[in-house]
Amino acid sequence: MKPKHFIARLDRQQIEQAIQRAERLTSGEIRVVIHRQPAHDAVAVARAEFVRLGMPKTRHRNAVLLFVAPTSQSFAIIGDEGVHAKCGDAFWSEVAAAMQKNFRDGHHTAAIIEGINRAGVLLAEHFPPEPGAANELPNQVIER
Repeated sequence: MKPKHFIARLDRQQIEQAIQRAERLTSGEIRVVIHRQPAHDAVAVARAEFVRLGMPKTRHRNAVLLFVAPTSQSFAIIGDEGVHAKCGDAFWSEVAAAMQKNFRDGHHTAAIIEGINRAGVLLAEHFPPEPGAANELPNQVIER
């Protein structure tokens, strides 16, 4: 799918509200990147974006990136080392499967929100909110 059509169908406001809701229950951080160029190795490109966005610099290494490359019909979910240590690969596979079904059915916003919600539950379980803690990373959807 062409990125402009994919992006035009997304409800950015709903996605950003889902990030805000999830982050209210955790000290963790969630970001979403829509990549306009093909990503033949979505995981590698997502890891580079993760670093580029400063996500490894969160206090507890508890950030999650949802990376979507509509041109190559691919996506990746990257959890920082603090998050990955709590859940392992099986959790990410389940999240990816749930998102994939929504993407396949053409429900792009729902797919991303599903990933946000599931990541949010994991983060809330292992990284509860801290009194007075600041939002370390912006909640806006990024398009590159």
